[in-house]
Amino acid sequence: MKYRLEWNHKLKSNEKVRFSSDWVVGETAVQIGEELEATGKVTDLYFYDEKGTSWILKEMKKLLIEIEDDPHEITVYFDGGFLKETNQAGLGVVLFFKQGKKKYRIRSNERLDELESNNEAEYAAFYYALTILEELGVHHLSCEFKGDSQGVLKQLEGEWPCYEETLNRWLDRIEEKMKTLGLEAKYTVISRKDNKEADKLATQALEGKEIFAKTLIL
Repeated sequence: MKYRLEWNHKLKSNEKVRFSSDWVVGETAVQIGEELEATGKVTDLYFYDEKGTSWILKEMKKLLIEIEDDPHEITVYFDGGFLKETNQAGLGVVLFFKQGKKKYRIRSNERLDELESNNEAEYAAFYYALTILEELGVHHLSCEFKGDSQGVLKQLEGEWPCYEETLNRWLDRIEEKMKTLGLEAKYTVISRKDNKEADKLATQALEGKEIFAKTLIL
């Protein structure tokens, strides 16, 4: 989750000028707030998250302590592979997140039977990523989802219509799961080259190689 600061700067003439910051991570936001208050020239300092919720500095510090042990700053890469001959799909997910002051990566895959297309495999991979987030206890946070399927991401974003009944059922499942988890999603289309790790996991799933690995990133 990122935060934006707003505050009034009091001039010698007692005139007040309103300022706001860029979006920054929580720890940086608190540090900026503390340094601003130390000047003695700041009033009406508030912190806003991406949903518009606001806190004062004391509340913001308490919030960071409460979420310190929860996964946050989450980025998800997903990809789906499909074999038409067998109607099998391989799902690959790479998930980056922070927990406390440490950063982790999860690599995971799964094979599904009886799917109909590569697009359905992409939707299934996205839903699979949501189940991993749910198992991690992620809720009411912003998450960025990155994939190389522009059609799927644009349909999830609501910019492109979806006319296939099978895919609409996946859309409904995804929207319901995201609503349950209270996720604020950002969708980013990337190239296949930038999604090669998730693609490899999807291919390995089709080959029968099951993978689940959590790694501390130093």
